[in-house]
Amino acid sequence: MTAIAPRPRLRGFTAESVFVGRSLTQSLRDGESLSMSILLPVMLMLLFTFVFGGAIEPGGAYVDYVVPGIILLCAGFGAATTATYVARDMSSGIIERFRTMPLRSGAVLTGHVVASLARNLVATAIVIGVGLIVGFRPHADLLAWIAAAGLIALYILAITYLFASIGLAAGSPEAASGYGFIILFVPYLSSAFVPVETMPEWLQWIADNQPITPIIETLRALLMGTDMGTEPWWAIGWCVAIVTISAVWGAWLFSRKSRRH
Repeated sequence: MTAIAPRPRLRGFTAESVFVGRSLTQSLRDGESLSMSILLPVMLMLLFTFVFGGAIEPGGAYVDYVVPGIILLCAGFGAATTATYVARDMSSGIIERFRTMPLRSGAVLTGHVVASLARNLVATAIVIGVGLIVGFRPHADLLAWIAAAGLIALYILAITYLFASIGLAAGSPEAASGYGFIILFVPYLSSAFVPVETMPEWLQWIADNQPITPIIETLRALLMGTDMGTEPWWAIGWCVAIVTISAVWGAWLFSRKSRRH
């Protein structure tokens, strides 16, 4: 009886490109999640600008303050769907099919992460466009815009890897959605909507020592020309730390759970 030779693994990034295409197709088919990840931040921006903005900043300049925070909130809403997609893959049995194929196990997660990065950058551009329509007037030059885009992309990458790992850790898509919803509250405990110094003292410590505040302050400095201080180093450090921890945690979870199936 002739032994059947195992199929060689796919070379290069062939598997990753296939899974990126698969995840993008899923996103386009799931129009409700895609539209809500754009509509919710836009609605919040309009709410804070036209309803609360007059009370917070009577001069009408509040839109310039709040848009950088809304940008990160948009990225969070968009990345949260990644947790649901990953949990759905893990619970549907399709991972068993993938394990029989000659591809790297991490390609599945890479597909979800890269697709999330692409769709969230598009959603962020739409949110910025709406912000410009309602009065957002940044002072950034071309170099500052490029730096801001790089920081936004790095943050999206970090938060997406985190949500992908949460999707792996959750027992079901519903649980993954619930855990992700909790994380979406973190920007509200930062300088996204009000200056940190206006908060109670015990809350100021939390707002100053969590990752969202330095990222927002760096983004605000790039777009509005405010003083950066040491915030960019903290922003990049937090993003790199989240990516590293989430990627290692996700790889361990994927390997552990895929062996069970």
